[in-house]
Amino acid sequence: QLRLVESGGGLVQPGGSLRLSCVASGRTLDYYAIGWFRQGPGKEREAVSYISSERGRTTRYSDSVKGRFTISRDNAKKTVYLQMNSLQPEDTGVYYCAAAQQIQDFPDPREASDYAVWGQGTQVTVSS
Repeated sequence: QLRLVESGGGLVQPGGSLRLSCVASGRTLDYYAIGWFRQGPGKEREAVSYISSERGRTTRYSDSVKGRFTISRDNAKKTVYLQMNSLQPEDTGVYYCAAAQQIQDFPDPREASDYAVWGQGTQVTVSS
């Protein structure tokens, strides 16, 4: 059974950077697409970024983070990263990674409900 654990969150000033990690255990990560989601205070959960399985040839970003966040994966380390730069207060929230089984970009998860495995989340707070 696949399990996910996020880490790397914390308190950072506006304009700062953080790198989140999503570490898998229990199964190989190769054949799972990974999505990053976040939920800010008083807000609904929103999709932030996505990387396809295997070589991670396909990535997606929400408009709010495009150009500032970068997703990557290291299957040998069973880890997916989310590099977050130029952080702003509106980036504050609990960040979750989630996994969906996928082979050769199929199926293509688009909604949170498409992901079967979730981590417990890591808090990111952007404040001066």
